[in-house]
Amino acid sequence: MHTIQLGDQGEAVRALQTALQAAGFPPGLLDGEFGAGTEAAVLGYQRSQRITLADGRAGPETLRALHLPVPLSSLAPSAIERFDVQVVARMFPSAPLAHIQTYLPYVLDAMQVMPDRTMLLMALATIRAETAGFEPIDEGVSRYNTSPRGHAFDLYDNRHDLGNRGAPDGASYRGRGFVQLTGRLNYVLYGGRLGLPLAEQPELANLPRHAARLLACFIGDHERAIRQAVQDNDLRTARRLVNGGSHGLEAFADAWRIGEAYVPDAD
Repeated sequence: MHTIQLGDQGEAVRALQTALQAAGFPPGLLDGEFGAGTEAAVLGYQRSQRITLADGRAGPETLRALHLPVPLSSLAPSAIERFDVQVVARMFPSAPLAHIQTYLPYVLDAMQVMPDRTMLLMALATIRAETAGFEPIDEGVSRYNTSPRGHAFDLYDNRHDLGNRGAPDGASYRGRGFVQLTGRLNYVLYGGRLGLPLAEQPELANLPRHAARLLACFIGDHERAIRQAVQDNDLRTARRLVNGGSHGLEAFADAWRIGEAYVPDAD
């Protein structure tokens, strides 16, 4: 997918800099050189506009928001309309149809920034692995997050890799949503990027629109690596890029293959 990013040069960068300046996010010199000042200005603008993926790179969503052209040749063909309720129901054999009818529109809307078949398969297969019922949910108590005689989620309380600071952080920042966002660090990070007070109100991650945006944002962070893994026919790596391991891999792969069969590659 087309992006203008750190190190790029030329008239497209100059046009981006000019648009950022006009929007109130001065990038420094309007010199056609995408340096640190332009990156900071893009990031500031993305956060102000609640761009799904706020990463300092100007992709299609950012360019459109700034009323700049997005070269059609650079955009992957949209497959949004091909993933209808009937197709997704086949990918989620145990999910109530009402859940798919209710929540699929939120997911497809959030994925408008990555509307091609590969990334839609990634989003939907991730949901299948994380919440087979196709609804944003709280993580349940299990032996992986709760000790035999401990309080719920006590094994998360002191997970410094998740940014947790002791009880009750484990329970407060347990997995939520379609992607099971977990840990104080992620709630702060993605809350800031989406303009949501997730650190103060973590339960917001389960609201359908927010859950779908979090899913798209989280997947978007790994977009390039995911595309490479799929190209290499390596679904295990694609799953690990989002989950960090192989939990739910069987369900993920099953949903992917069903979706792949019912939505053949347009090429």
